[in-house]
Amino acid sequence: MAVVLVTLVVAYIAWKITESPNQALQFAFNGVSVGAVYALVAMGFTIVYSTVWFFDMYYGAAAALGAYGVFYLRSSETLGGLYEVNNPVVNGIFSLVVVGVVFWALHTALYYRLRDRYSDTVLRIGFGVVALIAGAYIDIVLTRPESLHITLGPAIVVLIAVGLVWIGRTVYAKFISSGTPRALTIALVAVGIAVGILAAIWFSGTPGSKLYLSWGVSCFLAGTVSLALYRGLYVFMRERARSPLVMLVATLGILLAFSALIVIVFESTPRPLPEPFGGGAHEIGGANIKTLNIFTIAVAIIGFLGLLWLLKMTTFGRTVRAIGDDEEVAKVVGINTTVIVAMVFFIGAVFAALGGLLSGHDTAIQPRMGLLLLLKGWIASVVGGIGNLHGAILGGFLLGMLEQFGIWDLAGEWRDVVSFVVLIMFLSFWPAGILPRK
Repeated sequence: MAVVLVTLVVAYIAWKITESPNQALQFAFNGVSVGAVYALVAMGFTIVYSTVWFFDMYYGAAAALGAYGVFYLRSSETLGGLYEVNNPVVNGIFSLVVVGVVFWALHTALYYRLRDRYSDTVLRIGFGVVALIAGAYIDIVLTRPESLHITLGPAIVVLIAVGLVWIGRTVYAKFISSGTPRALTIALVAVGIAVGILAAIWFSGTPGSKLYLSWGVSCFLAGTVSLALYRGLYVFMRERARSPLVMLVATLGILLAFSALIVIVFESTPRPLPEPFGGGAHEIGGANIKTLNIFTIAVAIIGFLGLLWLLKMTTFGRTVRAIGDDEEVAKVVGINTTVIVAMVFFIGAVFAALGGLLSGHDTAIQPRMGLLLLLKGWIASVVGGIGNLHGAILGGFLLGMLEQFGIWDLAGEWRDVVSFVVLIMFLSFWPAGILPRK
């Protein structure tokens, strides 16, 4: 039966291609661009699920948070500014979340290194002051979205400096020597700060960059909330839960709560996002593909290559795979599983938010979009091979293509039906997916 079904699907697609090649090419473009969003969501879902082995429903809220975060920051540029949103309560909540996460990160990274030099009180006060400064900074960024290209200047300097130092130390340790000289580190810091200042000056003189900077802020907030949920809630629930079903129900409650908050703050009406890249389109072989779609495909491929390198070529990736294989053994050999898994949750939520905001730019945003993207990412993971990063990107692109060709003679509303038919087929005949996890 499986062979017959696959043969029928392939024959139907081949018939449609021969019937109208130009329209088939257009459906292929649409399928690849939609599939790129599914692939982004599926990759983030895969890295989280294959590490902790429970279905985190907040992941859907992270996708919606990414899209609505862009709308929140750029609402003055949509609908002629008729629906401008800026809520001090929302800003304060996100600021408090950032304060908590920064304090935890500083305490985790520096406490054991500095406790011999300073007392616990001094360290906690110092960490608290830095965390409060970070929270106040985020509050300023969220309160003044019209000046995003200016207020994000310090963050840009820090990110570029840290990135260059990390890259320089990594390359030196890999190709030259295991230890990095202090002089080289100082030089890298100086170069990083100089490059960061130049970049910040460029952004401050480019008001059109505000939309793209809002992408970074939205992804950061989605990842920060995910990390806070894991460290503040999931850790304790996993210790007490005797079944993954408990975590599923708990995270479902979080998803419903976020969906309700979105409706309260933004109302339930679908909202458009500003048009990125000028809204241009390119004609290829009689079919049109938007610049945004090309960008989305490129982001999915780069995201896959980046995750693959992170998991295969770094110490962090090896610890993630060790935790996914056996978390208790990983604890025994000295891996701080709480820190590693928290970072995994942050990365996964960033991928979800990125998929959500790119999807929102292509269509429109609505409160239930998070749940739909969560389910599509899960279906893509099942199709490709749940727990396998290669399967996630393959499943995402394949699901997008099957959706588009499946609604050739149907209305667009049937797209979700096609997805669930594909899910049922794979669960029935290929439950391990195309590329099963080894």
